[in-house]
Parts: sequence; C-alpha cells; structure tokens
Amino acid sequence: MDGSGLSGSDDTRKTDDNDSMYVTEHENTDSETDSDSTDSGAHDLEDLNDVEESPLISREKMETEGGQLGFEPYEISKENGSSSQNNEGAGRSPRQSPDHQHYHSDCGSNSNAHIQRASDLLMAVSVSAEVNKMKITEVAVSAMEELAKKALAGAPLWQLQEDGKTEVLSDLEYMREFGHIDATLMDIMKMVEVGEPRRLPISLDTSTNSGSSFESEYRPILPQELLGPEPLHTEASRKTGLIRVNPLSIVELLMDLKQWSSVFANIVSKAMILGVLFSKGMEGNYDGTLQVMTAEFHLPSPLVPVRKSYFARYCKQLYPGTWGVVDVSVENLFPTPSIRFKRRPSGCLITETRNGFSKVIWVEHMEVDNVAVPNIFQPLVASGFAFGATRWVNTIARQYERFAALMARSTPADSGVLIPQAGRTSLVKLSERMMRNFCADISASTTNIWTPLHILPGADQDVRIMTKFNVDDPGKPPGASVAFATSIWLPGSPKFLFNFLRHESTRSKWDILSHGHTIREFAYVVNGENPGNRTSIMQVISSPVLYLQESYTDSTGSYVVYAPLDAYAISMVLSGGNPDHVVILPSGFAILPDKATLEGQDSSGSLLSVTFHIIDRASMDGYVPPESAHIMFKIIMETIVSIRAALTSNLPKN
Repeated sequence: MDGSGLSGSDDTRKTDDNDSMYVTEHENTDSETDSDSTDSGAHDLEDLNDVEESPLISREKMETEGGQLGFEPYEISKENGSSSQNNEGAGRSPRQSPDHQHYHSDCGSNSNAHIQRASDLLMAVSVSAEVNKMKITEVAVSAMEELAKKALAGAPLWQLQEDGKTEVLSDLEYMREFGHIDATLMDIMKMVEVGEPRRLPISLDTSTNSGSSFESEYRPILPQELLGPEPLHTEASRKTGLIRVNPLSIVELLMDLKQWSSVFANIVSKAMILGVLFSKGMEGNYDGTLQVMTAEFHLPSPLVPVRKSYFARYCKQLYPGTWGVVDVSVENLFPTPSIRFKRRPSGCLITETRNGFSKVIWVEHMEVDNVAVPNIFQPLVASGFAFGATRWVNTIARQYERFAALMARSTPADSGVLIPQAGRTSLVKLSERMMRNFCADISASTTNIWTPLHILPGADQDVRIMTKFNVDDPGKPPGASVAFATSIWLPGSPKFLFNFLRHESTRSKWDILSHGHTIREFAYVVNGENPGNRTSIMQVISSPVLYLQESYTDSTGSYVVYAPLDAYAISMVLSGGNPDHVVILPSGFAILPDKATLEGQDSSGSLLSVTFHIIDRASMDGYVPPESAHIMFKIIMETIVSIRAALTSNLPKN
C-alpha cells in the first residue's frame, strides 16, 4: 500500500480490432487467456480506484426440443459473467483474525446462497411436470390479456396526476376490472379511496365504544401470530416512449437472456432461465415463446434488498406490427416458504410506427414487502418510482442512443482530439463493460456478500465491505480485490449533484487522488442528446493518473463511474484495439432522487451511493486486515465529507 498511483504492466499484447459496431455486443470469455490481458494500472488501496468485470456470458446452454423443457437452468450473473456453476467471481464477506472479530461475518450469507440455488433447481424441476406446464400456460395467456388492457386503458383505470403526464393505477378500478369483488368490499375500497370514514352496509355490534372511529371500533384485536405477515404493498406504473428501432429488435432484446441481462444491468442483478415451455425453435422467431425464469431486481445501493421473483415470460405477436412481452409470477402455483415479491402482469406492448420508431408502452405492476428497505430509501421505494416503468423505458432508450452515437462520423471534442471510428467503438465498448461491472458491484445481489464495516463505536454511517477473487477473467486483475460502499442522503437536487461529480472543474474537490491538481477532459464521446451523457477520458495534469469516465442521467437516476487506466491502455483503445482484455476496476456514484417527483420536476434532496473497488495487496479472498479496513473506512468517509461540504457551500441561500 505505497499509494504511488498507477502501476502498469509491460507484458501486454495488442489484439485484433473488433469490427462490430453494435454497442451491446458481449465479450467472449471462452476463447480468452490471461496472457492477453492489458494491465491498465488498477489502483492499490491508497490509490482508491479500480477496474473490473467482464461479459455476461454463460458457458452452458439450455437445450430445448419440440417445446420440451431443458432441465439444466441457464443463468446469467453479473458477478462473474458466467453461469452459477462457476462461482470464482462471487463477492465474499471478509473474514477476521481472531483478535478482530468485528470484521467477521457468519456463514449465513453463504448458506443463503446455497439455499437460493437449491430453490432455483427445485423450481426448474417443478415446472417440468406436465400438469404445471398447463397451469403456467393458462396463467401466461391470461397475463397477456391483462397486460394489453392495462397498457391501452385510460381513465378511470389510470388516473392522471397534476403534471398531465404521470399516471397512477386505481386499485378500485383494477379490482373491478380484473378481480372478483362483492358489494361490501367495494364499499370498503371506495371509503379508503375517498379517504373519509363512512358507515358500511353491514351489521356490527356497536354497543360499546360507540364514539370511536371506524378503525378503532371495528378492527379485530388479535395476536400478531394469528394475523400473519403484513400484506404486500402494491406498486403500479405506466410509461410510453418512442424508440428509434424496429419492434423485432426490442423483442429480441427482451427474450434473449444474455442481451436482457446486459442492457438492463442497472436493474437486473442476475437472471436464469429455468425452463422453456414452448418455442418454435427458429432463431429470431419469438412468437408464442413461453419460458420460466428467475431474476433479481435491484437499486444501485448495497443497503436496499434485491427483489427476487420466479415468473413466466410470454411473447406474442398480437397483430401485425404489434408485439407483447409479459412477465407474471408463478410462485402461487408452487409451494414456497414465503412470498415477499410478486410480479402481477407486467411488461410492454411494442408497436411499429410509420417513421421507423417503435412505440413502447411499459407497465410495471407488483406486490412487495418493503419492510427491510432503509428509512432514507422508503419514500422513493414505497412510491413505486424506484422500480417503476419509466426506469425500464429510459434504459431501452439509452441503449439505442448509444448505438446512434457510435454511428456518428465525428467526435465533438472541444479539446481538438478526433477519435477515429474504430477508436470510438472500442472506447464505448470498454465503458459499457465498466458500467455493467459497477452495477454488479454496487447491488445487494445474493452474489455480493456484503458485511458491515464497523470501525468507530457509535458511528451511524452504514458502510459495507466485501472481497472478490478472480482466477481467469482477463478483464479483471488476478487475485483478490476489495469493494466497499455506502449510501447517504444529501441536500441538493440530483441534477446539481450529478454535474458537480462528473465535471472536470470540480473533481479535485472530492477525488482524493486529484487534490491540488488540475483535471482536463481531453477526449469524449457524447451518448445522446444530453451533453452530460458522455464517455470521457480524464487526465490529471502533472500526474500519471488517467481515468475512463462514464456519466449518465435521466429522470429516474444518474451515474458517474470511473476507472484508472494507464497511457498504453488508453492509446490502444483509442487506436481501435480490442478492449476486452483491458483490466478495469470501476468505482463511482449512483444518484437517486430522495422521493418520487412529477415529470419535469426535480427533487430537493438526493440519495447518493458511493462505491470503491480497489486492489489491496494485504487482503485475501474473504479476509481484509484491520489496518486496511481502517484506511478504506477513512477513504469513503473523507470522500463523503468533501462532497457534503462542497454541496453545502454551493446551495442557494434562502
């Protein structure tokens, strides 16, 4: 831990150029060897930054024939880019020395991982039973009908908010349309919706407590064990967007597990196909395809639990030019210990338009237990905004904006650096891998075994830490690395915080390695209409430090992610060299509004998640020595203090 900055490797080798221009192409890990890796200078502990992770490719393939189920589940995990049977890249909870027990975590996390795997395998076997196939098919067909109605309906099912754009699903109308409801329950629903106490048309004993409210008068007083668990909270949202691509491309994106996991890496932690119940067996033809899946959905914070669901995904061409892709939970069909998250019919209708666009109407509808969500995230999550439909539509739009940016013929670089087309392709591909790895690192996925980092007695900042170990991934440094992260609330809008963190002129105010230095953005590629959405190369003047940085913002959240690279790696990438073996460990920030906002409005507070992923020569797989843990805690706390101080000094005075 000498803190000497970047340390590059000389035994690197330039690989052949990659001619593909498609942004979402995944790196092929099957044919790569460590000897081809470009060591771009991942930081040691005191350097603070990093580089990591590689493609989302499984080496297994599920074989289905004649509509029969493939019994071997096919899993994509962001953690190591491979199937769940290869677990080398999984995050581990740091062990402790006997004298420092506060760094130890019990085996519960590993046990939970084994339980999850057993549960997935049990579900895969269950869906193969002929009687269950029939049940799942019936549920999927019914779900497609419901999705189409929810996607196309107006009032009173969807109620428009004061901004004229945001819609809220009426629970009363939903139950009337899709459920079975009697007159008494309808009156209860109306009373709740209106928000006023009203007498119900039922006979109740009111001889006592006649002056009490309805809630206290008629609520039965029962032991909690008789009441059972709290009912799940319902979230529903709808979003319409125009995407410059044909409908079949979006259908393929949603039905191909590898593409879906990769493009939606900011939402999907890991995913697995448990079985294919029906498929026409023709490549690219997904009409009528029905598959059973499991996936984890996350927010960019290690503190917010993931939402895991078993669901059927059904694709159908509803009529010429219009497709539907629907997800619906299947947990109710099988015995499970506890269901704390269910997907009601959710998904999208995709319609071809005359101008070459696709109109996407996305609906998210779910039931969930939010009890374990931290208090600072509760307003955002409970509103349905955090996991809502807008997040999915924005992610699709971003994907094709990046593709369009790649096809642009020139680089708008104020610094005068013109990046050739091959260099643009390599740079954007490397940045995409960096973003996927960052999203994998920052989530609370079951593959990330985070443990609290308790350094100062009574400290209220919840910092989490985990180790990772790489053996044969050429896109990561070999051996052990350490990730540590936390989430905090900050005053100021997400837009203000995003611009503060991404801009070259303010980086030295929060970046420990840049203190006292001037930062220059000497080349960049703009990814879309917003100039803040860009892939940049940052140079620390009078220092060997170079950063690859990706900044992205939309109405649901923002990211500023970076990784240190050495000069050779930068030169190779900008010349169009193969970026697959450039070693990176990403660090950075995810920014969310602190509450739901109407379209066009900005929140007055922000939820900032900070993650560092570094190499610490003293740490090993599953073990971080106390002195290293203290340094990591200091790094993340000093960064937070610097950001808070800079924001406070720049906030408008009342």
